[in-house]
Amino acid sequence: MRSSTIATHDEINWRGGRAVTASRLIAEETAVALSYNGSTHAVMMATPADLGDFGLGFTLTEGLVDRVSDILSVDVVPSGLGIEIQIWLSGDPAAALAARRRSMSGPVGCGLCGIESLEQARRKPAQVASGAMFRANDLLEAMRALAPLQVLHQQTRSVHAAALWHPASGISLIREDVGRHNALDKLVGAITAGGLSATGGAILLTSRVSVEMVQKAAAIGTPMVIAVSAPTTLAIRTADEAGITLIAVARSDGFSVFTHAHRVLLSSEALHRAAS
Repeated sequence: MRSSTIATHDEINWRGGRAVTASRLIAEETAVALSYNGSTHAVMMATPADLGDFGLGFTLTEGLVDRVSDILSVDVVPSGLGIEIQIWLSGDPAAALAARRRSMSGPVGCGLCGIESLEQARRKPAQVASGAMFRANDLLEAMRALAPLQVLHQQTRSVHAAALWHPASGISLIREDVGRHNALDKLVGAITAGGLSATGGAILLTSRVSVEMVQKAAAIGTPMVIAVSAPTTLAIRTADEAGITLIAVARSDGFSVFTHAHRVLLSSEALHRAAS
């Protein structure tokens, strides 16, 4: 773990009527600006690790380019105020992004960055047509395997994780960040940079599932998203529209399947209880 991702902070713990001095490892958070062809597009608060993956993944999942080949370079440049991810795009995507920026009438927040209309916020998700099937017990084991790999969270108890899992190989990639969107963007960037495929596996999340998380997963053809917390109604509708199997409220003893349950091989006994 790189030292820049955590810091030590002194504290006073009050438990059972007693005060005890202690120290705690705290996750670092810094301002990260994403600039395209020399102009800033968004500023996010993020954990200063795997920022090359973050820049690549953000560019893809936010729909700023149609193809990876449209991204010419990604450079991470620290400064006194934070960190800038300098991304250079080829001609047509750069021109489209510049037009989008000129049409903005005011500042935008993160989560959905650099948009100027409700239509863009509710953009049609990419369609996922994977025929992959998954055994219910394997999905339980996948979520159980996630926690021991969350190194930064074990140290700080304050960050989210996103991971890529395949039935044959288990968890092959994991990324952590103080922001759930950032963790998923970093994972998408790492998947893309490594030439890996998400079409036969699942994305594992330690957060709730909102619509933009489903949109980002759909962008790389993931047929399944599994999360520890509940989804929003719009996330469910978007997953159903995209063809993604959405599983949430994943606990040690089970989970809830919200969309496209045909990909989950449940036992006949479990199916009988669900029908009764």
